[in-house]
Amino acid sequence: MNAAARFVATVRGLAFENVFNPYFDRCPVHDRADAPARRSVTLSAILGAASSGGIHSVWIGRDLGYRGGRRTGLALTDDVHVAAHAARWGIETRRCTKGLPVKERTAGLAWSVLDEIELPVFLWNVFPFHPHEPGLPFTNRSHRACERAVGEEILSELLRLLQPERVVALGGDAAKCVERVAPGKCLKVRHPSYGGQADFLRQMSDLYGPRQGSKSQADLFGDGGRP
Repeated sequence: MNAAARFVATVRGLAFENVFNPYFDRCPVHDRADAPARRSVTLSAILGAASSGGIHSVWIGRDLGYRGGRRTGLALTDDVHVAAHAARWGIETRRCTKGLPVKERTAGLAWSVLDEIELPVFLWNVFPFHPHEPGLPFTNRSHRACERAVGEEILSELLRLLQPERVVALGGDAAKCVERVAPGKCLKVRHPSYGGQADFLRQMSDLYGPRQGSKSQADLFGDGGRP
C-alpha cells in the first residue's frame, strides 16, 4: 500500500458522533450504492497524483458541507465540479450521488478561481468530514475542539506528503489551525461565504494573478450554505 492509500485508509477509518465520513458512510437518501468506496478511490488517486507530480498550493477550508463534500468526498467541490476536480489530476470519475447535481455556493466561488489557475492546487479541510447537528444530517455545524485536534493531525500528515509551496487558509478558523500545524507558512484569505466573496476573489487575484473570465455572480452561484 502506497502513502496515498495509507492516508485515505486512515481517514476512512475515523468515526465521530454526529459526523458523516464520506469515505465510509453511505447516505441512504442521496448516495449510490458504491458511493463510499468510489469517494475513497477518487481521493486516493488524486492524492497519489498530487504527491508524485508536485504541488504549488494547498487550499484549506474548515469542514465539508452537506451540499458539497458530504456528497463528493472532495473539499470545496460540489456535484457540478467533481469531474473537473478529478480531471485536473488526469483522473476520471463519476458522481457518487443520485438525482440532479446539487450546487454549493462556496464550491462555485472556489472553482471560479481554480478554472483560471493552471498551477497544481490541492483542496482540503481542517476537519475533512461533514459535522452536522444531532439528528439533522443535512445541516452544517462547526467542528468541535476534539474533532479539530484529529483534523490537525491529519492535516500535518497531508502537508508532509505534499510539501506545497503555499498553504492558503480560507477564513479565520482554518487559518488558526494552519498556523498551529505549519507556523509561519499560512496565507490567509477571506472565506467566500457570508458576504466575503468580493474580498476572496480580490485576495486570490493578488496571490495568483488577475482573473481572466467574466462570469457574473449569478452564473457562479446556486443555492447553498457555507461548508
